Amino acid sequence: MRENFEKSYDLVVIGGGVAGVAAALAAARRGRRVALVEKTVLWGGLATTGIIFIYLPLCDGNGTQVTFGISEELLKAGMKYGPGDIPAGWKEGRNLPEEKRYRTVFSPASMVLALDELLAESGCDLWLDTLLVDAECRSGRVESVTVANKSGTGKLRAAAFVDASGDADLAFYTGASCPVAANALASWTLEYSEQGGGHLLAPTIRASIVGGSVDPDFTVPGVNGRMVSEFVMAGRAEYRRRLSEDYASGKSNRCTRFPLKVPAMADLRHTRRIDGEFTLQPGMEWQAFEDSIGVCADWRTTGKVWELPFRALLPKELENVVAAGRCISSHGDAWEVTRVIPVAALTGEAAGITASLVAERCCSAHELPVAEVQLAMKQAGNPVHISELYPGR
Repeated sequence: MRENFEKSYDLVVIGGGVAGVAAALAAARRGRRVALVEKTVLWGGLATTGIIFIYLPLCDGNGTQVTFGISEELLKAGMKYGPGDIPAGWKEGRNLPEEKRYRTVFSPASMVLALDELLAESGCDLWLDTLLVDAECRSGRVESVTVANKSGTGKLRAAAFVDASGDADLAFYTGASCPVAANALASWTLEYSEQGGGHLLAPTIRASIVGGSVDPDFTVPGVNGRMVSEFVMAGRAEYRRRLSEDYASGKSNRCTRFPLKVPAMADLRHTRRIDGEFTLQPGMEWQAFEDSIGVCADWRTTGKVWELPFRALLPKELENVVAAGRCISSHGDAWEVTRVIPVAALTGEAAGITASLVAERCCSAHELPVAEVQLAMKQAGNPVHISELYPGR
């Protein structure tokens, strides 16, 4: 018999990817009653379900680590139950390529097991295989979210919410403004290759290309149900085509090279995001913000470091919702910097701290003194300004 259920928490986190996990851990460690809602049965989002298993650099490529806290904790967690190495000499190197910086390649399954452990220890109430389907919002304040799972549908109530859905789904369901961006085709596949010595951790993107690749001819704006279906099918079709070409040419055969796993979610890079109090823009690297809550590096190049303004986590139209991960308010090239795993974990930690303070005081996130969030981030080991890492800047 179908149930209609209702639960109450201090805060609810929507999305169990890296950002959502970080938010839930940060809030639970502050003593809050936290519900973490994830639509699949795996924590980690794109890092695990999407098989994007490179934990990109926490350093600037010139020997300075810029991101710490839960982000660094999760990098190390990904290596606990499986292979993975931090490159030796990253502290001494200069102008290092991405693969020689403070980063690692991890097993997605190992990461899931490590996240299971961290979340179980935290005391969070875990809602796997549970889908957000609606949100109840009054006067800019979310009162509850409606979710669906094998029990039926129900409401989760809270004083504060974290939108770590990747696609600003919570903000979208409230009717808040959500800017969109175009996506280019990108699909990761875990494959076995005898030519690689049977090493299963070599990431393969769109067939045999190791590294990163997108198809500029396949671009779509934003996100909707039809687009996701077409995106996933096109990615797998391209992989089949390349495998078939290699088989036909003799470069490989079905015994020496074959797919082991394809993503169980769409490997989308940009979809919806919140319309924040502030939007991080291209060219803002090295810029100082009074309300910065953390520092990150550009994973694509050395010598570019960014501060992350608190206001970029706050939807203009919502009082008790904080964004984390890919759907914070960033635009263009800045979105490329902030959408990746280490920054998702960093903004997740800040969002969890913020939401826990909002829940504790029953106040608006917009009214919360940013100095309190900054202090909590520092106490957790995170520098919040570039000047803390680069004296004199």
